[in-house]
Amino acid sequence: MSEIAQLRQQIELELVAMRRGLSGLSCGSARHAFIHARMDRIGEWQDSLAHHLGENDATMVVCELYIQAMEERDCLVGAI
Repeated sequence: MSEIAQLRQQIELELVAMRRGLSGLSCGSARHAFIHARMDRIGEWQDSLAHHLGENDATMVVCELYIQAMEERDCLVGAI
C-alpha cells in the first residue's frame, strides 16, 4: 500500500471514530475532548498528505472523506 493510501486510510479511520463519538453516549467536555483529539490527528495526517499531493489536493481529499463519513452517519440516523 502506498504512503498516500495509508494516509487516506488513517484519515478515514479518524473520521469514523469522530462520527461515532458524535453519536455516542458521552456528553460535555469528554465528548468535546474526544472529537478534538480526532480533529487534531486528522490535521496531522492532512499535513503529511500535503507533502505528497500539495496543500489544495490534501484539503480536497480530507473534505471528500469527511463528507463520505458524515453521509454514512446521516444514512444510519435515517434508518432508525
